[in-house]
Amino acid sequence: MPSLQGRRAVVTGANGGIGYFTALELSKHGADVTLAVRDLTKGQGAAQQMTKAGAGALSVRQLDLSKLSSVRDFADQWSQENPEGLDLLINNAGVMAIPRQFTPDGFEMQFATNYLGHFALTALLMPALLAQPQTRIVNVTSNAHRFAKGINFDDLMGEKRYRAWGAYGQSKLAQLLFTNELQVRLDRIGSSAKSLAAHPGYAATGLYRAPLRLGHIPFANTLLTQVGSVLGQSAEQGAMPTLFAATAPDLNGDSYIGPNGAGQWKGYPQLVDRSAAAMDVQAATRLWLVSEELTGVHFPLD
Repeated sequence: MPSLQGRRAVVTGANGGIGYFTALELSKHGADVTLAVRDLTKGQGAAQQMTKAGAGALSVRQLDLSKLSSVRDFADQWSQENPEGLDLLINNAGVMAIPRQFTPDGFEMQFATNYLGHFALTALLMPALLAQPQTRIVNVTSNAHRFAKGINFDDLMGEKRYRAWGAYGQSKLAQLLFTNELQVRLDRIGSSAKSLAAHPGYAATGLYRAPLRLGHIPFANTLLTQVGSVLGQSAEQGAMPTLFAATAPDLNGDSYIGPNGAGQWKGYPQLVDRSAAAMDVQAATRLWLVSEELTGVHFPLD
């Protein structure tokens, strides 16, 4: 990784898993990193651990991506505290395959947390991102985007039919479509900012254990530990595609980074492919417009 001295980064969901190691390495390489977390106590604990591990400048701020009011509050506070601008935005936080529930804004939880909240956050921080040259926005998605054959615009919130893994796949597909459409719009105004995506493969984090715990499957942790030891990798190595997307030189906008191993389950970062649905430019444009309407947030990219 290059030196990131003097650069500012925001990492969502930075108190554990992929986000923790992403924030740690960015900070160790000189970036001033904001841990954007739902639980301040956990975030402060993570920051203390990072400091012991050699991290540099860190701050902790509350951000609940399932609540648009929280997203607005975070973006306003961060922008006021950092008038110089933002260099790296890592949209990492997420939930996986949970039972159907709705946010205070009336959105399905996975679609809101994994995608809509990050869409709104990126829009609200865009003035800060445009204030610096060569900025990057990295959306952390998943190979599970292949579960979705397309965005179900007729039932975005799963009110007619809800499948936990299907909804998760759709939220991750939405992130990839967002990555593409954002780059199109950045290019249109001649910005040097880049929108990229990354996925960790199978990484041993609490995110993967949650669906089994919620489903009351016995020995969930033991099962996942055994599977992960064969097919997966550590959360630390799982952060490498995100870090590569955030810092590697000469990457094109809309690049998608994942592990280079068989099935993209584990390995070192490389450019990877995405599903046909994730390359549907008409769906990407339509999703953008729908997302602006749902969130009431608009990008300053005209």
